[in-house]
Amino acid sequence: MRSVGSASPTLASTHALPPVVTHSGAAFAPVPTADPCSEAFVRAAGHAGRLLPAAAHDALVDFVDQPHRSGALLLKGMPIGDLPATPATPTTPTTKDRTSEFSLLTVARRLGQPVGYVPEHGGDIVQNLVPVQGSETRQVSTSSKVELMFHTEAAFHPHRPRYLLLICLRGDPQAVTTLSSIHEVLPHLSCEVRDTLFEPRFRTAVDESYLHGRQNVLGEPMPVLSGDRELPTMVFDADLMVGTDAAADEALQALSHAVEAHRTGVVLEPGDLLVVDNAVAVHGRSPYTPRFDGTDRWLQRSFVVSDLRPSAAERRGRVITTVFGA
Repeated sequence: MRSVGSASPTLASTHALPPVVTHSGAAFAPVPTADPCSEAFVRAAGHAGRLLPAAAHDALVDFVDQPHRSGALLLKGMPIGDLPATPATPTTPTTKDRTSEFSLLTVARRLGQPVGYVPEHGGDIVQNLVPVQGSETRQVSTSSKVELMFHTEAAFHPHRPRYLLLICLRGDPQAVTTLSSIHEVLPHLSCEVRDTLFEPRFRTAVDESYLHGRQNVLGEPMPVLSGDRELPTMVFDADLMVGTDAAADEALQALSHAVEAHRTGVVLEPGDLLVVDNAVAVHGRSPYTPRFDGTDRWLQRSFVVSDLRPSAAERRGRVITTVFGA
């Protein structure tokens, strides 16, 4: 059974909600036995795109051609297979099958090309996101007890992903994946603030996970908003971005307030696959309390670029190797 609708709001907001496509959760293709990071697995996932339910396939095609105002799309009931206990860390070996990885990469290939980044779990193109003891209050994906601030994924990176994909294997009702779209925020910014945000007067520090002990550096000045003045793209990080002058800092603060004021979110449930257009929407996560008993929230993540060619000089296979820091 398939249906198309809208996500139920989880936060009071006027932000457009991601459209929802739902199907039964039945497997849509045999899962290959190859390693999920192998080209054979990715190729098989690409071929499986033709077996996606028609509503899901068409929603993904439309999302690439013209993203929804929310900058996101929610697929419900995706196959995830049988699950063992939630692992203690993202890289802890598990006995799970590869059903969820195949679901994730089938959708990824319909959107573009899945890639990994060396600092993100060694470059794995499918990454486990779980709460980790000792990281509870850090601004990292393995945190839990702190609000994960709004950000464009890898805002500092010259080869940042176009799409961020999250599939839920095990949920937590406290954990809200928050979203805020520039298409919803823009009308609430003054003309002066908009003009400033379109100018290259902003610099972004590098995420600590990309530095490996090297000294952090600020990137070259860049605009926050680009392209069409009425439907621009956005690069924003509430934690790592600064203006190059006082007026730019004020414009960034105005944007940050608007992003917070016009946000929404979804509580991901098992089988939910959230697609975020990284050029339209910023995302974050509300705090939640992990138990560290094998029943905690467990997501898997994949990054997708539209084209592999721009990163060719800084990539091994599907793993982007760009080095940052002094």
